[in-house]
Amino acid sequence: MADLLGRFSVHVRVTRPRRTKLGDHRPPGRGWRTHRISINDDLNPYAFLTTLVHEIAHAAAWERHHLGRRRIMPHGAEWKAAFAEMLAPVVGRGLLPADVEAALARTMLRPAAATCSDRDLALTLARYDPLDPGIIRAEQLAAGTWFRVDDGTVFCAGRVLRTRRLCIEAESGSEYVVHGLTKVRPLNAAEVAALTTRRLD
Repeated sequence: MADLLGRFSVHVRVTRPRRTKLGDHRPPGRGWRTHRISINDDLNPYAFLTTLVHEIAHAAAWERHHLGRRRIMPHGAEWKAAFAEMLAPVVGRGLLPADVEAALARTMLRPAAATCSDRDLALTLARYDPLDPGIIRAEQLAAGTWFRVDDGTVFCAGRVLRTRRLCIEAESGSEYVVHGLTKVRPLNAAEVAALTTRRLD
């Protein structure tokens, strides 16, 4: 990783978690002579590594193409080629768990714009996230299970829709789509009984 960072002038900052992104890249400009990369501080080691390589690939694509004054898409062919190239020295060296290496090797063939867009990679990396007792992921729920998300909203798990699942919100009875990787807390029997009583009232 030091070799990758040494290719460019890069300032890496670890920041508080952000819901909308795992990391970001900003090229030199506006008073900065270096590339600026930020990575969320709550990522497990393998997700952190993958996100860092993702953002370094943005720096590599910028370095190679910005002098031509040709505008490139953020996750276009130039970034995809750089990302695959950056992953090559990381994969196949036996330094990572076998499932992570296999997922990254597959990602090299068809890089996605975001880790969460690559379901296979996202699920593999998520296996190494520490989970609090009683917390599981929405996709692991049996249909009909009542559960609570982190803002306190209660849902009943419905059918799976590829990477998400259709759920019924307890308070309103409205249908919502919940991402399969969402961390949820299934309700225990007493909580379900109390919920049922409230709904009957």
